[in-house]
Amino acid sequence: MEKVLSEEALAKVSSVLIYPIKSCRGISVPQAPLTPTGFRWDRQWLIVNSKGRAYTQRVEPKLALVEIELPKDAFLEGWEPNRSSYLVIKAPGMDVLKISLSAPKEVAHGVSVWEWSGSALDEGAEASKWFSNYLGKPSRLVRFNAASETRPVDPQYADRHKVMFADGYPFMILSQGSMDALNKLLKEPIPVNRFRPNIVVDGCEPFSEDIWMEIRINNFTFEGVKLCSRCKVPSINQETGIAGPEPNETLKKIRSDKVLRPTRKQQGKIYFGQNLVWKDCLAGGKGKVMKIGDPLYVLKKVATVNEAAA
Repeated sequence: MEKVLSEEALAKVSSVLIYPIKSCRGISVPQAPLTPTGFRWDRQWLIVNSKGRAYTQRVEPKLALVEIELPKDAFLEGWEPNRSSYLVIKAPGMDVLKISLSAPKEVAHGVSVWEWSGSALDEGAEASKWFSNYLGKPSRLVRFNAASETRPVDPQYADRHKVMFADGYPFMILSQGSMDALNKLLKEPIPVNRFRPNIVVDGCEPFSEDIWMEIRINNFTFEGVKLCSRCKVPSINQETGIAGPEPNETLKKIRSDKVLRPTRKQQGKIYFGQNLVWKDCLAGGKGKVMKIGDPLYVLKKVATVNEAAA
């Protein structure tokens, strides 16, 4: 691994994106507070079936059409909700659903996401009816219960870190250069929302993020812990909820482990973006907000993507 002692910023943050309900539409914000589990509010809610298992776009692509709004002040450091603070949820053909940001008292047991299972806070009958009607099957909306539950990140890649309902890691970074390079190969360009990143940066070479092992954004240090492997979700148009062959067909040609990691064990995966953990969070402290325009510095990197963890 090479240490990079450059005083010059390699890129700048161009977008900060948060997905309050897992697999529903994201929110682009000018800034967001950092927490050990990701940006505040990110993947804090989850839609589950009658057995407590997560619904995602993989099986319910209609979730792409569910829009989320939070109070503007929710992304200010230190802001706390009051009785008139709501999560506002909209979808085609549905009335507006408002969920109080005050923590619910009901508990839902046996909630599961991937390998994790535990209890969560149940947002109640009105939310259950709304999502059941929208999806056409029994559904409940639950909130991660940080007071009683911990969901650790895979210790093979990042020990002592944790997430709420994200697939695996607190943050995912993607460069605009990578998006531009991919779009040059596609007949119809696609927006970055297909990949659901938390942090988009601009100014660096395409796929630079593959080899970043440690970066600093403003004053915050992050570790690049694992290339982000991709499922079918990037093939779902986030404006229509309809899946197609692209960009996954093109990604198979240029971003498969066979192409990027020829000397490593082949897993039949495609990669786009890098998963991050926030290194400083283990030390605690306050004053943690990431903003659009924040500079990015590379502190450590590997020579080639073949050497990166995946």
